[in-house]
Amino acid sequence: MMMMMSSDSMDCSMETEEESFKGNEIEKTKISLMRTLVETQDPSSKEVDDLTFRRFLRARDLDVEKASAMFLKYLKWRRNFVPNGSISPSEVAHEIEQNKMFLQGSDKKGRPIAVVLGARHFQHKGGAEEFKRFIVYTFDKIFARMLPGQEKFVVIGDLEGWGYANSDIRAYLAALSLVQDYYPERLEKLFIVHAPYIFMTAWKIVYPFIDNKTRKKIVFVGNKTLKSTLLDEIDESQLPETYGGKLPLVPIHDC
Repeated sequence: MMMMMSSDSMDCSMETEEESFKGNEIEKTKISLMRTLVETQDPSSKEVDDLTFRRFLRARDLDVEKASAMFLKYLKWRRNFVPNGSISPSEVAHEIEQNKMFLQGSDKKGRPIAVVLGARHFQHKGGAEEFKRFIVYTFDKIFARMLPGQEKFVVIGDLEGWGYANSDIRAYLAALSLVQDYYPERLEKLFIVHAPYIFMTAWKIVYPFIDNKTRKKIVFVGNKTLKSTLLDEIDESQLPETYGGKLPLVPIHDC
């Protein structure tokens, strides 16, 4: 099985993203330039905080013009896709019925943990559009759980029992596009666990569409090292019971 290990080293301190930002003068200067450029084209961006601007800047390697274009595209998309400001449960009813997404606990740096059970995902009459709304619904739930100054989250993608009936390439690519185009620098790490061999067929199709920054955040974890790998970054008190921790799985729509 193809194994991908993150090259990102883990800082042992509990410094938040906000605290880390305060001392970076180069980023501050570029954020100021970006803010000026964006506000002239979309005055609503005046309400956006500096950490949000920084995420888009980092996604474009601190290129102000590219980051500004990316952010303006995000603002336009958000207004059109979420005109009421949030996604209601009734708009993602088929997705919620599958009971496949959970949210509880945090890693050792205070980042929220989401768990997705891939074997519970099936295509339905709501199609890819409802799935995309569900991704936005999920992200908004995760962000609401974040501590002040925190920006990123961790996902455990559990593929135990996954089969071809669960394979939904359109949905996978839709989720990937949303993460990369509209939610840059939000995902800290994706642990893929219990991945069956047949999953690699779908993975080979999706992999070329994953940008290099995102690839470094994806970790395939073998069954023998599952608990020890997760415990390196998540305290036992914050780890779901199914992985040897102490927390029950809580459906995201109940959070």
